[in-house]
Amino acid sequence: MRGSAAPTSPGAWDARSEALLGTPALTPRNTGGVLDAPAAGEPLEAQPSGIAPEVTEAATTDGATTEAADASPAAPPAPPAAPTPPAPPAARPRHGTADPVKVLMHRHRELCARAVDPLEIAAGLEVQGFTDRTAARFRHRDVFSLAEELYARVPRDGEAPAPPAPPRPDTDGRLLPALAPGAAAALTGVGLATTHGPVRLAVGVTGALLLTAALLLAVRRGPLRAPAGGGAPAAGLWTGWLAAYAVCGDGLLTQVLSGGPDGPWDLTPGPLLALALAVAPAAWSARLFADRARRRIGDSRGLADFAAGVRPLLLGTVALPLLALALLLAVTGFSPGALALGALLLLARLLTVHGFPEKASAALAAAGAAEALALTSVLAARVPVPGFDALAAPVRAAVDTWGPGVVPTLVCGAAALGLLAHATGSLSRASAHATP
Repeated sequence: MRGSAAPTSPGAWDARSEALLGTPALTPRNTGGVLDAPAAGEPLEAQPSGIAPEVTEAATTDGATTEAADASPAAPPAPPAAPTPPAPPAARPRHGTADPVKVLMHRHRELCARAVDPLEIAAGLEVQGFTDRTAARFRHRDVFSLAEELYARVPRDGEAPAPPAPPRPDTDGRLLPALAPGAAAALTGVGLATTHGPVRLAVGVTGALLLTAALLLAVRRGPLRAPAGGGAPAAGLWTGWLAAYAVCGDGLLTQVLSGGPDGPWDLTPGPLLALALAVAPAAWSARLFADRARRRIGDSRGLADFAAGVRPLLLGTVALPLLALALLLAVTGFSPGALALGALLLLARLLTVHGFPEKASAALAAAGAAEALALTSVLAARVPVPGFDALAAPVRAAVDTWGPGVVPTLVCGAAALGLLAHATGSLSRASAHATP
C-alpha cells in the first residue's frame, strides 16, 4: 500500500466512485458572460465546483492494490496519469440579474426612505413612468407588489414604521366646516326676505362677508382642503367672480344689452343659496371618493385594474352632489347656469385636493374670463368705430334665443366638461391618492 493513500474503508471508496461515474457532465449555459436562469419547468442543475475530480490509484480498494503488487513484483509501475485541467469557473450572475429589486431600491432610496406607506412608493414610481409591464421585469405582477417589497426592504433609521392609523369617524368634526356655508347663506336669505331699505342692504353686505368666511373655512379644513402648497390664490378670485355673476350677472347683461345699465338691476340670490347648501354633500362625496379609492388599491391587481375601478367611482362622486344641487335649485329657483357652475366648482376642488391645482385654476379662469368677455363685447359694440357693432352679435343672438342665463350655462358647462375629461384620467391614477 502506498503511503500517500489515506486509510479509507473500501465501501466508502466504492460509493464515491459510483457517484462520480454516474454524475452527468456539468456544462452551464453561459450567454454573454451571464449565467442563464433555468427554463420554466426545467430542474435546477448543480453548479460545478470548478475543480475536476481526480480518480487516483487510491480510489481502488486496499486489498486489490496489495494483491496486484504481490502478484507482479517485477512489473514497472504504471506511469502517472496526466493531471486533468481544472474546469473553468462558471460565470457568476450579474448583481442586477440576481436581485434586480436591489438596484431599483438604491436608485430610488430617498423615495422609499421617506414614504410612510407602500402607496407613496407606488405613486412615485407611477409618476416616473412605471407600469405593470415594467414591474414584470422586476419579477412582480404589478407596481403595488413591487412597492411593497421596496417599502419592506429599505431601512428607516432603525425605526420600525408606524402602523397606519385607523380611519377616524365622521363625528370628529372634519365635516362640520362644510355645513358653515349653508348656514351662513340660509341666515342671509332669511334676513333679506324680512328686511327692507337700508337695513336690507346692510344684511346683504354682512351676509356676503359671513358666507365668504364660511367658504374659506370649508376649503381649508375637512375633505375639501388642499394639501400644503396645493392652493392657488387666483382660483379663489375667479371663484368669487363666478359666484357674483351667478347672483347679478343675468340682470346686468340684460340691462347692458338694452343700453344700460340705468340703475340697480335684478339680483338672483337663490342660486347662490343652493350652491352654499350643496357644499355639505360635495364634501361628503369628496371624502367618500378618497376613502374608497385608497381602499381599492388593496383589491386591485394592477394599475389598469385600479383605474378601471376608480373611474365609475369618480362619476358617482360628481353625480351625487349635482343631484343634490338640482333638488336645492328646484326649491330656491332653478337655473341651468348655477347647475353648470356647481359642476365646475366641484371638479375644480377635487382636482385641487388631489394635487392638480393648475388645471383647476386654468378652468376657473377661462370660465370667468369668458363671462367678463360677454359683458365687455356688448359694451365695446357701443364704441363708434366701424365694425365694432359686430362684437355684440353672438351674445345678442344667444340671449334673444335662450335668455341671459345661456352665458353662464355655456361657459361653465364647457369648462366643467373639460375638467371632467381631465379628471377621468388624472384621478384614476394611484399617484393622485398618495396623500390622504
